[in-house]
Amino acid sequence: MIIVTGGAGFIGSCIVAALQEAGKKDLVVVDYLGTDEKWKNIAKRELAACVHPDDFDTYLEKHKGEVEAIIHMGAISSTTETDADLINRSNFVLSWKLWEYCRDNKCSFIYASSAATYGDGELGFSDCDTQEHLNALRPLNCYGWSKAVFDRKVARERDEKRPTPPQYAGLKFFNVYGPNEYHKGSMKSVIAHIFPIAKANEEVKLFKSYHPDYKDGWQLRDFVWVGDIVNVIMWLLENPHVSGLFNIGAGEARSFYDLAASTFRALGLEPKIGYKDMPESLRPKYQYYTKADISKLRELGFTTPMTPLEEGVRRYVQDYLNTPDPYM
Repeated sequence: MIIVTGGAGFIGSCIVAALQEAGKKDLVVVDYLGTDEKWKNIAKRELAACVHPDDFDTYLEKHKGEVEAIIHMGAISSTTETDADLINRSNFVLSWKLWEYCRDNKCSFIYASSAATYGDGELGFSDCDTQEHLNALRPLNCYGWSKAVFDRKVARERDEKRPTPPQYAGLKFFNVYGPNEYHKGSMKSVIAHIFPIAKANEEVKLFKSYHPDYKDGWQLRDFVWVGDIVNVIMWLLENPHVSGLFNIGAGEARSFYDLAASTFRALGLEPKIGYKDMPESLRPKYQYYTKADISKLRELGFTTPMTPLEEGVRRYVQDYLNTPDPYM
Protein backbone atom coordinates (compact mmCIF):
# COMPACT_ATOMS: atom_id res chain seq x y z
CA MET A 1 0.00 0.00 0.00
CA ILE A 2 1.21 3.48 -0.90
CA ILE A 3 -0.49 6.45 0.77
CA VAL A 4 -0.41 9.91 -0.81
CA THR A 5 -1.54 12.72 1.47
CA GLY A 6 -2.83 15.69 -0.47
CA GLY A 7 -3.43 13.07 -3.13
CA ALA A 8 -6.33 14.93 -4.73
CA GLY A 9 -4.28 18.11 -4.94
CA PHE A 10 -2.03 19.33 -7.71
CA ILE A 11 1.26 17.49 -7.25
CA GLY A 12 -0.30 14.67 -5.24
CA SER A 13 -2.79 13.69 -7.93
CA CYS A 14 -0.04 13.67 -10.57
CA ILE A 15 1.95 11.32 -8.33
CA VAL A 16 -1.07 9.04 -7.94
CA ALA A 17 -1.51 8.97 -11.73
CA ALA A 18 2.12 7.94 -12.22
CA LEU A 19 1.91 5.26 -9.56
CA GLN A 20 -1.15 3.75 -11.22
CA GLU A 21 0.47 3.90 -14.66
CA ALA A 22 3.49 2.09 -13.17
CA GLY A 23 1.22 -0.76 -12.08
CA LYS A 24 1.16 0.03 -8.36
CA LYS A 25 -1.85 -1.38 -6.54
CA ASP A 26 -3.53 -0.41 -3.26
CA LEU A 27 -3.17 3.33 -3.74
CA VAL A 28 -4.71 5.44 -0.99
CA VAL A 29 -5.47 9.15 -1.23
CA VAL A 30 -5.86 11.25 1.92
CA ASP A 31 -7.34 14.68 1.26
CA TYR A 32 -10.18 17.13 1.69
CA LEU A 33 -12.30 17.10 -1.47
CA GLY A 34 -14.50 20.04 -0.51
CA THR A 35 -17.32 21.41 -2.62
CA ASP A 36 -15.44 22.46 -5.75
CA GLU A 37 -14.21 20.24 -8.59
CA LYS A 38 -11.02 19.06 -6.93
CA TRP A 39 -12.40 15.49 -7.09
CA LYS A 40 -11.83 15.57 -10.87
CA ASN A 41 -8.08 15.35 -10.21
CA ILE A 42 -8.53 11.73 -9.13
CA ALA A 43 -11.60 10.80 -11.19
CA LYS A 44 -9.52 8.64 -13.56
CA ARG A 45 -7.69 6.76 -10.82
CA GLU A 46 -8.31 3.32 -9.34
CA LEU A 47 -7.99 3.73 -5.57
CA ALA A 48 -8.07 1.36 -2.64
CA ALA A 49 -9.48 4.21 -0.56
CA CYS A 50 -10.01 7.95 -0.46
CA VAL A 51 -9.70 8.91 3.20
CA HIS A 52 -10.86 12.13 4.83
CA PRO A 53 -8.03 13.60 6.95
CA ASP A 54 -10.19 13.43 10.07
CA ASP A 55 -10.25 9.63 9.66
CA PHE A 56 -6.56 9.25 8.81
CA ASP A 57 -5.35 8.22 12.29
CA THR A 58 -7.90 5.42 12.44
CA TYR A 59 -7.01 4.28 8.92
CA LEU A 60 -3.28 4.14 9.71
CA GLU A 61 -3.88 2.15 12.88
CA LYS A 62 -6.11 -0.33 11.08
CA HIS A 63 -3.56 -0.90 8.29
CA LYS A 64 -0.35 -1.25 10.26
CA GLY A 65 2.01 -3.62 8.51
CA GLU A 66 0.47 -2.98 5.08
CA VAL A 67 1.97 0.44 4.28
CA GLU A 68 5.04 0.48 2.03
CA ALA A 69 5.40 4.25 1.74
CA ILE A 70 3.74 7.51 2.72
CA ILE A 71 4.20 10.33 0.20
CA HIS A 72 3.25 13.40 2.21
CA MET A 73 2.16 16.25 -0.07
CA GLY A 74 -0.68 17.50 2.12
CA ALA A 75 -0.06 20.98 3.53
CA ILE A 76 -1.28 24.53 3.87
CA SER A 77 0.65 25.74 0.83
CA SER A 78 -0.52 29.35 0.57
CA THR A 79 2.36 31.77 1.01
CA THR A 80 -0.15 34.44 2.08
CA GLU A 81 -1.88 32.42 4.83
CA THR A 82 -1.54 34.29 8.14
CA ASP A 83 -3.00 31.75 10.61
CA ALA A 84 0.28 30.49 12.05
CA ASP A 85 -1.42 27.99 14.37
CA LEU A 86 -3.24 26.40 11.45
CA ILE A 87 -0.02 26.25 9.42
CA ASN A 88 1.88 24.71 12.33
CA ARG A 89 -0.73 22.00 12.91
CA SER A 90 -0.97 21.14 9.23
CA ASN A 91 2.64 21.48 8.12
CA PHE A 92 4.70 20.57 11.17
CA VAL A 93 2.64 18.61 13.71
CA LEU A 94 1.05 16.28 11.13
CA SER A 95 4.36 15.81 9.31
CA TRP A 96 6.05 14.75 12.53
CA LYS A 97 3.25 12.34 13.36
CA LEU A 98 3.71 10.67 9.96
CA TRP A 99 7.50 10.59 10.43
CA GLU A 100 6.99 8.68 13.69
CA TYR A 101 4.54 6.28 12.04
CA CYS A 102 6.97 5.51 9.20
CA ARG A 103 9.84 5.16 11.66
CA ASP A 104 7.91 2.74 13.87
CA ASN A 105 6.39 0.77 10.99
CA LYS A 106 9.41 0.66 8.65
CA CYS A 107 7.81 2.64 5.80
CA SER A 108 9.45 5.04 3.36
CA PHE A 109 8.57 8.68 4.08
CA ILE A 110 8.79 11.18 1.23
CA TYR A 111 7.62 14.67 2.12
CA ALA A 112 7.23 18.09 0.54
CA SER A 113 9.55 20.79 1.75
CA SER A 114 9.78 24.00 -0.28
CA ALA A 115 12.10 26.49 -1.93
CA ALA A 116 10.29 29.05 0.25
CA THR A 117 12.68 27.93 3.02
CA TYR A 118 15.45 29.89 1.24
CA GLY A 119 13.85 33.26 1.90
CA ASP A 120 15.27 36.02 -0.26
CA GLY A 121 18.02 33.72 -1.57
CA GLU A 122 20.83 35.70 0.05
CA LEU A 123 22.41 32.43 1.25
CA GLY A 124 21.96 30.74 -2.12
CA PHE A 125 19.86 27.71 -3.03
CA SER A 126 21.98 24.78 -1.92
CA ASP A 127 20.11 21.77 -0.50
CA CYS A 128 22.86 21.25 2.07
CA ASP A 129 21.21 19.65 5.09
CA THR A 130 23.68 20.41 7.87
CA GLN A 131 22.07 21.90 10.94
CA GLU A 132 24.28 24.98 10.63
CA HIS A 133 23.08 25.70 7.09
CA LEU A 134 19.42 24.97 7.79
CA ASN A 135 19.43 27.12 10.95
CA ALA A 136 20.82 30.07 8.99
CA LEU A 137 17.95 30.17 6.47
CA ARG A 138 15.37 32.92 6.96
CA PRO A 139 12.06 32.24 5.16
CA LEU A 140 9.97 35.29 4.25
CA ASN A 141 6.57 33.89 5.26
CA CYS A 142 4.96 31.50 7.72
CA TYR A 143 4.54 28.77 5.12
CA GLY A 144 8.28 28.79 4.40
CA TRP A 145 9.03 28.81 8.14
CA SER A 146 6.84 25.74 8.74
CA LYS A 147 8.73 23.77 6.09
CA ALA A 148 12.11 24.98 7.35
CA VAL A 149 11.45 24.02 10.96
CA PHE A 150 10.52 20.48 9.93
CA ASP A 151 13.68 20.16 7.83
CA ARG A 152 15.69 21.23 10.89
CA LYS A 153 13.91 18.69 13.09
CA VAL A 154 14.77 15.89 10.65
CA ALA A 155 18.42 16.98 10.59
CA ARG A 156 18.60 16.90 14.40
CA GLU A 157 17.11 13.41 14.52
CA ARG A 158 19.70 12.22 12.02
CA ASP A 159 22.66 13.92 13.70
CA GLU A 160 21.67 12.71 17.15
CA LYS A 161 21.50 9.19 15.68
CA ARG A 162 17.90 8.66 16.73
CA PRO A 163 15.84 6.07 14.84
CA THR A 164 14.50 7.26 11.47
CA PRO A 165 12.24 5.78 8.80
CA PRO A 166 14.21 3.32 6.62
CA GLN A 167 14.02 5.92 3.84
CA TYR A 168 13.20 9.60 4.22
CA ALA A 169 13.39 12.32 1.61
CA GLY A 170 12.45 15.99 1.90
CA LEU A 171 11.82 17.62 -1.46
CA LYS A 172 12.34 21.37 -1.86
CA PHE A 173 9.98 22.16 -4.72
CA PHE A 174 10.61 25.30 -6.74
CA ASN A 175 7.91 26.86 -8.99
CA VAL A 176 5.91 23.86 -10.15
CA TYR A 177 3.42 24.07 -13.03
CA GLY A 178 1.25 21.54 -14.82
CA PRO A 179 -2.19 19.89 -14.96
CA ASN A 180 -4.55 19.42 -12.01
CA GLU A 181 -3.80 22.76 -10.34
CA TYR A 182 -7.11 24.30 -11.38
CA HIS A 183 -8.63 24.26 -7.88
CA LYS A 184 -5.81 26.32 -6.35
CA GLY A 185 -7.28 29.77 -6.97
CA SER A 186 -4.71 32.53 -6.48
CA MET A 187 -1.99 29.90 -5.88
CA LYS A 188 -2.22 28.49 -9.41
CA SER A 189 0.84 28.86 -11.61
CA VAL A 190 1.16 31.98 -13.74
CA ILE A 191 0.55 29.85 -16.85
CA ALA A 192 -2.86 28.74 -15.59
CA HIS A 193 -3.76 32.33 -14.71
CA ILE A 194 -2.78 33.87 -18.03
CA PHE A 195 -3.86 31.06 -20.37
CA PRO A 196 -7.45 32.28 -20.96
CA ILE A 197 -6.16 35.82 -21.55
CA ALA A 198 -3.53 34.62 -24.01
CA LYS A 199 -6.04 32.36 -25.77
CA ALA A 200 -8.28 35.39 -26.29
CA ASN A 201 -5.21 37.10 -27.84
CA GLU A 202 -5.37 39.88 -25.26
CA GLU A 203 -2.55 41.54 -23.36
CA VAL A 204 -1.19 39.67 -20.34
CA LYS A 205 -0.01 41.86 -17.49
CA LEU A 206 2.97 40.81 -15.37
CA PHE A 207 4.14 42.43 -12.14
CA LYS A 208 6.38 45.44 -12.33
CA SER A 209 9.77 45.16 -10.68
CA TYR A 210 10.70 47.07 -7.54
CA HIS A 211 14.34 45.96 -7.58
CA PRO A 212 16.94 47.96 -9.54
CA ASP A 213 18.64 44.82 -10.86
CA TYR A 214 15.51 43.44 -12.56
CA LYS A 215 13.40 44.87 -15.37
CA ASP A 216 9.61 44.67 -15.24
CA GLY A 217 8.60 41.08 -15.94
CA TRP A 218 12.17 39.84 -15.79
CA GLN A 219 12.09 38.60 -12.23
CA LEU A 220 13.63 35.12 -12.38
CA ARG A 221 12.29 31.80 -11.15
CA ASP A 222 13.15 28.14 -11.46
CA PHE A 223 9.99 26.88 -13.18
CA VAL A 224 9.68 23.09 -13.01
CA TRP A 225 7.26 20.85 -14.95
CA VAL A 226 5.23 18.67 -12.60
CA GLY A 227 6.24 15.56 -14.57
CA ASP A 228 9.84 16.13 -13.44
CA ILE A 229 8.69 16.17 -9.80
CA VAL A 230 6.92 12.88 -10.39
CA ASN A 231 10.00 11.35 -12.03
CA VAL A 232 12.12 12.13 -8.97
CA ILE A 233 9.58 10.59 -6.59
CA MET A 234 9.27 7.44 -8.68
CA TRP A 235 13.08 7.20 -8.73
CA LEU A 236 13.22 7.54 -4.94
CA LEU A 237 10.71 4.71 -4.52
CA GLU A 238 12.90 2.55 -6.76
CA ASN A 239 16.01 3.48 -4.73
CA PRO A 240 15.05 3.04 -1.06
CA HIS A 241 18.68 3.42 0.04
CA VAL A 242 18.55 7.14 -0.87
CA SER A 243 17.61 9.53 1.94
CA GLY A 244 18.15 13.23 2.50
CA LEU A 245 16.97 16.71 1.60
CA PHE A 246 16.84 17.52 -2.11
CA ASN A 247 16.10 20.48 -4.35
CA ILE A 248 13.63 19.65 -7.12
CA GLY A 249 13.74 22.24 -9.86
CA ALA A 250 14.77 22.59 -13.47
CA GLY A 251 18.16 23.94 -12.39
CA GLU A 252 17.61 27.02 -14.54
CA ALA A 253 16.39 30.56 -13.77
CA ARG A 254 13.96 31.96 -16.34
CA SER A 255 11.91 35.15 -16.43
CA PHE A 256 8.16 35.56 -16.10
CA TYR A 257 8.39 37.24 -19.52
CA ASP A 258 9.79 33.97 -20.95
CA LEU A 259 6.95 32.06 -19.31
CA ALA A 260 4.25 34.34 -20.68
CA ALA A 261 5.79 34.47 -24.15
CA SER A 262 5.98 30.66 -24.24
CA THR A 263 2.28 30.46 -23.37
CA PHE A 264 1.34 32.67 -26.33
CA ARG A 265 3.64 30.76 -28.68
CA ALA A 266 2.20 27.39 -27.59
CA LEU A 267 -1.10 28.79 -28.88
CA GLY A 268 0.51 29.90 -32.15
CA LEU A 269 0.23 33.59 -31.17
CA GLU A 270 2.68 36.46 -30.88
CA PRO A 271 3.19 37.59 -27.24
CA LYS A 272 1.23 40.58 -25.95
CA ILE A 273 2.74 41.48 -22.58
CA GLY A 274 2.28 44.53 -20.35
CA TYR A 275 2.91 45.32 -16.69
CA LYS A 276 0.95 46.15 -13.54
CA ASP A 277 1.74 47.27 -10.01
CA MET A 278 2.60 44.57 -7.49
CA PRO A 279 0.40 44.66 -4.36
CA GLU A 280 2.23 46.57 -1.64
CA SER A 281 1.79 43.68 0.79
CA LEU A 282 3.87 41.41 -1.46
CA ARG A 283 6.75 43.77 -2.15
CA PRO A 284 8.77 43.22 1.07
CA LYS A 285 8.46 39.42 0.77
CA TYR A 286 8.99 39.01 -2.96
CA GLN A 287 11.68 36.68 -4.32
CA TYR A 288 13.36 38.14 -7.41
CA TYR A 289 15.56 35.13 -8.17
CA THR A 290 15.43 31.39 -7.55
CA LYS A 291 17.48 28.62 -9.11
CA ALA A 292 17.70 25.08 -7.80
CA ASP A 293 21.07 23.45 -7.31
CA ILE A 294 20.21 19.84 -8.22
CA SER A 295 23.79 18.52 -8.17
CA LYS A 296 23.22 16.38 -5.06
CA LEU A 297 20.36 14.54 -6.74
CA ARG A 298 22.50 14.01 -9.85
CA GLU A 299 25.45 12.70 -7.84
CA LEU A 300 23.20 10.09 -6.23
CA GLY A 301 22.18 8.73 -9.61
CA PHE A 302 19.08 10.58 -10.83
CA THR A 303 19.97 11.11 -14.49
CA THR A 304 16.63 11.87 -16.17
CA PRO A 305 16.83 15.27 -17.92
CA MET A 306 14.62 18.07 -16.63
CA THR A 307 12.08 19.48 -19.08
CA PRO A 308 13.04 22.81 -20.73
CA LEU A 309 10.60 25.64 -20.03
CA GLU A 310 9.34 26.00 -23.60
CA GLU A 311 8.65 22.24 -23.86
CA GLY A 312 6.89 22.09 -20.49
CA VAL A 313 4.69 25.07 -21.32
CA ARG A 314 3.89 23.57 -24.73
CA ARG A 315 2.81 20.30 -23.12
CA TYR A 316 0.72 22.03 -20.50
CA VAL A 317 -1.04 24.30 -22.98
CA GLN A 318 -1.52 21.90 -25.89
CA ASP A 319 -2.08 18.62 -24.04
CA TYR A 320 -4.17 19.94 -21.13
CA LEU A 321 -5.25 23.59 -20.89
CA ASN A 322 -6.39 23.89 -24.50
CA THR A 323 -8.34 20.61 -24.56
CA PRO A 324 -11.88 19.62 -23.50
CA ASP A 325 -10.41 17.46 -20.68
CA PRO A 326 -7.53 19.27 -18.95
CA TYR A 327 -7.08 16.67 -16.20
CA MET A 328 -4.23 14.18 -15.95
